[in-house]
Amino acid sequence: MCGICGIYLHDNSSTIDGELLKSMADIIRHRGPDDEGFHFDRNLALGMRRLSIIDLARGKQPIYNEDETIVTVFNGEVYNYLELREQLQKRGHTFTTASDTEVIVHLYEDMGEECVHQLRGMFAFAVWDKRHRRLFIARDRLGIKPLYYHTVIGKQLVFGSEIKSILRHPKVKASLDLDALNNFLSLKYVPAPQTMFEGIKSLPPGHTLSCDSHGINIRQYWDLSFTNNDHPRQREEVYAEQLEELLRESIKLRLRSDVPLGAFLSGGIDSSTIVALMSQIMDKPVKTFSVGFKQENGITDELPYASLIAQQYKTDHHEIIITARDFVDMAEKVIWHLDQPIADQATVATYMVSKLASQHVKMVLTGEGGDELFAGYARYSGERLSPLFRLIPKSIKSLAQMVNNRTTGLRRQRIALNALCQVDEAQRFATWFPLFNHDSKQALLTPDLQNKFNGIAGNQAFAQQLARTDATEPLNRMLYVDTKLWLPDYLLLRADKLSMAASLEARIPILDHKLVEFAASLPPNLKLKNLTRKYLLKKSGRKLLPKIIIDRKKKGFPIPIYKWMENEARPLIYDTLSPAAINKRGLFNYVYVEKLIKEFESGTTEHYHHLWGLISLELWHRCFLDSQ
Repeated sequence: MCGICGIYLHDNSSTIDGELLKSMADIIRHRGPDDEGFHFDRNLALGMRRLSIIDLARGKQPIYNEDETIVTVFNGEVYNYLELREQLQKRGHTFTTASDTEVIVHLYEDMGEECVHQLRGMFAFAVWDKRHRRLFIARDRLGIKPLYYHTVIGKQLVFGSEIKSILRHPKVKASLDLDALNNFLSLKYVPAPQTMFEGIKSLPPGHTLSCDSHGINIRQYWDLSFTNNDHPRQREEVYAEQLEELLRESIKLRLRSDVPLGAFLSGGIDSSTIVALMSQIMDKPVKTFSVGFKQENGITDELPYASLIAQQYKTDHHEIIITARDFVDMAEKVIWHLDQPIADQATVATYMVSKLASQHVKMVLTGEGGDELFAGYARYSGERLSPLFRLIPKSIKSLAQMVNNRTTGLRRQRIALNALCQVDEAQRFATWFPLFNHDSKQALLTPDLQNKFNGIAGNQAFAQQLARTDATEPLNRMLYVDTKLWLPDYLLLRADKLSMAASLEARIPILDHKLVEFAASLPPNLKLKNLTRKYLLKKSGRKLLPKIIIDRKKKGFPIPIYKWMENEARPLIYDTLSPAAINKRGLFNYVYVEKLIKEFESGTTEHYHHLWGLISLELWHRCFLDSQ
């Protein structure tokens, strides 16, 4: 695991300032505190920071092929590197290290840009082909590892694992992308290829970028297909066994490491299943790490469930309790590490449990992806019900919607009803993700932005993804959209940036692309059976986990943020959302912001979502725009 960065000049006669590249690498030192490395070749420069996981002594980067005409810097892990290495050696390639990175240069020698199809893992890497003076960049299929880039007036390409690295370049100015702001206010996050920074793009998952004197070319090399289901229909028990075997294999591959490792354990079905299988595979206790939250009446969260699994499998278990003070103190630091605001209250918890784990191990397995592959969210049940809801006469639905929108409290129920009322598929999907709905967003914005942001943001991103999928069944279409948007641009962004902030590698076995493709090939009723979500994953886990873990209601991170914002975190509201702060940005109508604050103070607890989104945005401005 590393952080990478680089600069390519379209003018072959120009050279690159070595101090600039070092500065770009230094600011992401947290991604790789163990080592640094650089490569310069006139108009091309590559840099990296290394977190040593495999071949600690010899796996330094950049890594070269035999005649040093191919060089790479690499962030991530290639889990099938031993198998690839054996094949490459049989074809005559000579290896000088035992690292997974070295297979990339030799694969590229043999296959060029098609080498990405051979890689099983998480990655964002850059290859410099000196023979053709071409830069080749690739990002893994699901978007576990990030990669950002910026073109400087068509004269150069600047890229990095984190946006803050790109911002070190003197020709790159930090400025707000208003279209991205529009998306953020609707969706809670910014969908790729946009970022919150004008002119800085995120390379989408499953894409490559090549750059030479002729220009830049971006192409997609992988997509999730729901039509590759030519296997014969099996009994449920057979599918469950296949799922367990694929997950077991994925975990075994991700246990390849030369450093101590462990797992995050929330007490949910995904992380609990991973810990159970790790315990069966490993010959020593799994080190597990959990987070809880301190409230006035004690601790009410997921820790008892995590402890139950830890006791059952005799793990070496560690817990951390987060207070409101931690939440306030860490809020701005977390936004800096994320590069972009996401309206997510779990960010501080993710960062602090990563810090805890980094005191004991250098790598953890985590449970992201189970909900998006196997239909774990309530919105999937809602999508199953939407055809029935559309049979209700329009007049009755309109009345229900009107009453619904004037009701305070019951936020999730109101979101569900609004979503079910939508006929348009993209609109319906987007309605499940509101930070601000259309009316509240219009009230929030200044008149100029009201005119610019006409319509609800998320629709376009959702419509684009729906147009690309080969899925025909409504559930699979929704799973595709979540796999392309919510998963990489919200969940995986959080997982990567906040584990790397603690110099900790996070590996995600559920998102092995072979397992992802298997899940896509399953009949929809094995993911959502009647209204039972994650049906097959639960069936597979019943012989591993207690019934209470399998059958309990999904909670996520049960953070008591609204209580904290009523009390210890209230000064954060007054600081970040003061009249001076709001007016300085020139984006929002302070009268409406003040209304949200007053209603929150009078008991409208749902406004903590709105307020935290606005607080995150203001902290982002302070971290990145004010600093320039």
